Amino acid sequence: MALNIKPIGDRVVVEAAPAEEKTASGLYIPDTAKEKPSQGVVVAVGTGKPEEPLTVQVGDKILYGKYAGTEITYEGKEYLIMRETDIYAVL
Repeated sequence: MALNIKPIGDRVVVEAAPAEEKTASGLYIPDTAKEKPSQGVVVAVGTGKPEEPLTVQVGDKILYGKYAGTEITYEGKEYLIMRETDIYAVL
């Protein structure tokens, strides 16, 4: 099913990666102590600005700032809408 959200300008819609369930040593992390993920997959992109076209594409796995974007829920799934400048790297 295609995502029916069309971001405006230099914004992108990101599906965040799930939070880590266990530590490297095998300890389970309780929900209250889980860190907000800082990577995800781009699921929709805007048109960009005339002087600055977007460099990310749908399907790119990205790394973004811990507090970047605005959280939304659409059709039961959670997404982030953020500006392309909030993206640090394409993985």
